[in-house]
Amino acid sequence: MNSVNSVRHSKSVNKMDKKIFYSEVESTLHDQILSFWKTKMVDSIHGGFCGQMTGRGEIVAGAPKGAILNSRILWSFSAAYRVTCKKEYLEMAERAKRYLIDHFYDHQFGGVYWSLQADGVPLNTKKQIYALGFAIYGLCEFARATDDEEALDYAVKLYRSIEQYSFDTHLNGYLEALTREWNEMGDMRLSLKDANEKKTMNTHLHIIESYTNLYRVWPSRELELKLENLIGLFLSYIYDPVTGHLKLFFNEKWESRDAGFSYGHDIEASWLLLEAATELRDNERIARVKNVCSHIAKSAMEGLQNDGSMIYERHAGAQLVTDRHWWVQAETVVGLLWLWRYHGYSGAYERAVRCWAYIKKNLIDYEGGEWWWAVTEDGIKDEINDKAGFWKCPYHNSRMCLEVMSILGCGTSPRKETDG
Repeated sequence: MNSVNSVRHSKSVNKMDKKIFYSEVESTLHDQILSFWKTKMVDSIHGGFCGQMTGRGEIVAGAPKGAILNSRILWSFSAAYRVTCKKEYLEMAERAKRYLIDHFYDHQFGGVYWSLQADGVPLNTKKQIYALGFAIYGLCEFARATDDEEALDYAVKLYRSIEQYSFDTHLNGYLEALTREWNEMGDMRLSLKDANEKKTMNTHLHIIESYTNLYRVWPSRELELKLENLIGLFLSYIYDPVTGHLKLFFNEKWESRDAGFSYGHDIEASWLLLEAATELRDNERIARVKNVCSHIAKSAMEGLQNDGSMIYERHAGAQLVTDRHWWVQAETVVGLLWLWRYHGYSGAYERAVRCWAYIKKNLIDYEGGEWWWAVTEDGIKDEINDKAGFWKCPYHNSRMCLEVMSILGCGTSPRKETDG
């Protein structure tokens, strides 16, 4: 947009600038993100959604289907329907909900399978708690948008499975993964790049995210206590009060096993933790979490670059991973807007606009739809990694659009009632 350069250096942002920002992300939500998944990723042969599209836009025949992808599609279309009331989004959400319950849910042992064959037959039957969290997140959003009792019932079943099998009753926290029958397993890694440890920041972050959404539609006292405990785990073990970053991997005794950190997860956690605290509506807790989240967000900004983008992470030994991943940029926009809106950090809005300008210029695929996986430090688009797949989903970028719309004044989120 023509006003980006002026906004970048402005100390105040006028009403028209916000309208332009709002309009652009709204258009991106409908035209580049949800349209892509609705028209290009529906599996008309086996049901549900296709499992993979390459970075060059080719559907991979026979690709496995992941629980995370299906759950995030469910969340994205459910949330979009809740905000826009577009019937086409409800149809896609219903498709994802039905496939999740009928195929991914393990009706014998509970939980969801990690992956299915293209025809819906279980492939990897392990119970990765991260995946259960996202299934809850998607089902709750569908229930929130439609008052659907079946979706809520399955969300509560998944919550009960996590608490029964994953929660560490002796040392607190949640174990990473178990077998189909809920027994211990040797390799608990979420992905090949992760450390094989029993507890991780990433899984706890997305459990708190899913439990927050569940609390919106199922505000029970037991769930309230679980959310309070999760917030306490972040403040006691995961958040580093010295650096402001989040520690990544832990053994079962909560001893940190890695010295690196993730800028993307830091900025994402800086608003998800405050969101959870705000839903519990305890002013003392909100104030305490708000201070921590401010520290996390400002520490994450160490990864911000002059072009407005956020680099990926820093490994132990200070080695930087400088690729600009799609999800990190989306979470950066949201985190900066929360820092501006809820913490009163005056420069954060301008930085959010700059990151959005980077996204528009470098990450959105205006011809093929969706966003590229990443852009290198030299500005080269990543056409090797998926356009859609196990990890490349519409959740981070669609949520960014919906959060921008909510924060700038036209959303329906109940947290707008509280400046927390």
